[in-house]
Amino acid sequence: MPGIRRSGLLALGGIALAAVLAVLGHLEVNDNLNPWSLTVSDFAVSDRGGVIDVAMAVLAAATVVLLPALRRAGAGRPAGFLLAAWAAGLVTAAVVPTNEPGLPMDTAAYAHRYASVVAFVALPAAGWLLAGRLGGRAPGWLRGLALTSLLLAGAMVWSAYPGDRALIGLAERLLILAEVALLAVVAAYLAGRPARRPGKVTPVRGA
Repeated sequence: MPGIRRSGLLALGGIALAAVLAVLGHLEVNDNLNPWSLTVSDFAVSDRGGVIDVAMAVLAAATVVLLPALRRAGAGRPAGFLLAAWAAGLVTAAVVPTNEPGLPMDTAAYAHRYASVVAFVALPAAGWLLAGRLGGRAPGWLRGLALTSLLLAGAMVWSAYPGDRALIGLAERLLILAEVALLAVVAAYLAGRPARRPGKVTPVRGA
């Protein structure tokens, strides 16, 4: 299925570009910001509309590219809905800024926070569902990364509340790394999907 493979390759390119932009965004911001104690949103708000916000938008676009390909591959609607929620959460978090570090949270900051929560929860849930639909080695990677993401999300919640934000930046960056890796596994599966011969249907697990 050339269309599915092209979508997977395009999404992989978008994921790689988003990763490069995120790194560049961290290098461009104020050197006084500590990546271990401040979140990515704290870095992004110091450079509104900058490279980190663009990276989030590119990652959301890469996800959207995957949606029709996954539908054609028979991956199921629930997983597609959760991936769309992840993409929408990313776009909202990029457009609606959080508060500056140390300032009280306003309405925009709360909207940013809950959009981020939706995104962080939706993607591992989608990965877990896709693990039951995709073949090859993808299911093992997806389940492992989904569980890792949820554990890191729990660590981030602990840091944000009883942990007095200890190492919250580190926890969030590890969470983002796990979730982007999960998305890359899905894209790589589609990119490596063998072309269908005329008259022959390539089976999808659980379909």
